[in-house]
Amino acid sequence: MVFSSIVFILFFFPLFLITYYLSPRMIRNYVLLVFSLVFYAWGAPEFVFFLIGSVFSNFYIVKEMYYAKSRINRKLLAGLSVAINLGLLIYFKYANFFVENFNFILNVMGAKEVYWTNIVLPIGISFFTFQSLTYTVDVYRNVHPPLKNPFNFLLYIIMFPQMIAGPIVRFQTIADQITGRRETNEDRLLGFYRFVIGLAKKVLIADVLGFQVDKIMALDYAGMDSATAWIGIVGFTFQIYFDFSGYSDMAIGIGRMIGFKFPENFNNPYIARSVTEFWRRWHITFSTFMRNYLYYPIGGSRVDTKRRLYFNLWFVFLVSGLWHGASWNFVIYGAFHGTFLVMERLFLIRVLDKIGKWPSILFTFMVIVVARVFFRVEGLDNAMIYLDRLFAFDFSNRTFPTDTYFNTMMIVATVLSFITAFKIGIKLETIIYETQLSAKKHLIYFCISICVLILIIASLSGSGFSPFIYFRF
Repeated sequence: MVFSSIVFILFFFPLFLITYYLSPRMIRNYVLLVFSLVFYAWGAPEFVFFLIGSVFSNFYIVKEMYYAKSRINRKLLAGLSVAINLGLLIYFKYANFFVENFNFILNVMGAKEVYWTNIVLPIGISFFTFQSLTYTVDVYRNVHPPLKNPFNFLLYIIMFPQMIAGPIVRFQTIADQITGRRETNEDRLLGFYRFVIGLAKKVLIADVLGFQVDKIMALDYAGMDSATAWIGIVGFTFQIYFDFSGYSDMAIGIGRMIGFKFPENFNNPYIARSVTEFWRRWHITFSTFMRNYLYYPIGGSRVDTKRRLYFNLWFVFLVSGLWHGASWNFVIYGAFHGTFLVMERLFLIRVLDKIGKWPSILFTFMVIVVARVFFRVEGLDNAMIYLDRLFAFDFSNRTFPTDTYFNTMMIVATVLSFITAFKIGIKLETIIYETQLSAKKHLIYFCISICVLILIIASLSGSGFSPFIYFRF
């Protein structure tokens, strides 16, 4: 089940809200847990029991770790918890990749391939693994005591608003909200507005762009003209932003409606003036996780030599690329970003500062667009062919005509992506996401939200829905 489906909007979500609000506060966590399990089982029923088992085992390991009197026992139990979480992630997400590459090496050597049954990737495994890791590490560091109730821990991991694709919520951020939150009518309304904003991003912009982008990506790359190649990858660059930020808006909105304050995940990433700044604005909770739980533990910037600092930066992004998917494309995607971060530390950031605001924004955006080739195009060989077509500068014969609706949404996506680089854009954003509203403003926002929601439902009724891009990670 996904947020941008008729089943969720008209049936699951209203039923959940009615049941949740009518239930006594002491059982609301259990109501949320039951609906979260149904939500997850709707798309992946075979993995529900695996998820529950891994969560409960981790809960009791961390509990034993917290109360262990010996420092060595604490370390051993923490290591066991981390090993189980990462082991499951590596097995489900990367086993196929490792076996494929191992068989390639065997073929080169003339040896017989290893037989392997392909493993199906559980939905959202990366996100619930990361949250489980933050629980272990935060408790180990004594940042926050562990939860007393295993069902509350299961709720923290599987809570349906954000378990599939984030935001990645650190345990210390949300621990007290799990056991002691209260939502107001103001929260319910503001959460509803935020949900509709995210749903509009997904259905009215991202899905429209994605429909045409998929057609372009299905073409023969070798015969593609440069104009079509650029339209396809720029269209995808906008699609993935409005798709993923739309999901985050919906997750934050649903969370607020039931008393949770999830962290922001995006901050106008395409107006970044450097790749470093881009990663402070894009998938913020993921960047924060990688910084706190990988970059700092391997030394971060507190190292003896700049060479080690540059390696740390590059290595973190190499890992982040591999996190996005088990293929060489994603390894290169991460290494590509890491290389630019190192270059900015060496000299590039000074160049970008000198050339001014808009040239640096456009340069950074072009770097991100080129990197998206490795993200979107399947297969390293195909990605290299696509890159060749981008820079062949062959604009003589368009191989793929676009329609008016797509062109309109490309303009809308461009305006919305870059408008906050101007003062008027900042003012408009403040108005749209305003959190202190009078009764009159609430009436206006509510009426607009209902109208937009009706438009979205009508659009979904005519075109169906597409899953969120980050669901496969």
